[in-house]
Amino acid sequence: MNSNSRLIAVRPGLVVKPGFTTEDILWAVGIWSVILTLAPVILFYLLMVA
Repeated sequence: MNSNSRLIAVRPGLVVKPGFTTEDILWAVGIWSVILTLAPVILFYLLMVA
């Protein structure tokens, strides 16, 4: 049996180029906005409890 028979041919156009998509950037901005919005609230709570 030839070892090349198990290879799968893929067209070059189907290979995804690495990088950030618009969805990735929007997701990251959303996460950071939540973190930065809640940071003062959490800090205030920690100062009041301590």
